[in-house]
Amino acid sequence: MKPLKEKISITVDSDLLEKAKRFAEEDDRSLSQYINLILKEHIKKAEQEN
Repeated sequence: MKPLKEKISITVDSDLLEKAKRFAEEDDRSLSQYINLILKEHIKKAEQEN
């Protein structure tokens, strides 16, 4: 069973958004999937550092 997801609204810099869209496309993922992946990796790394 997939974990539940929540919809949110965020504001990001336009240059950051364009780069994220490009990387998501290159990785054959939706923007949402790509951002989720990036956040998971960042949080995992931050937790390992603490």
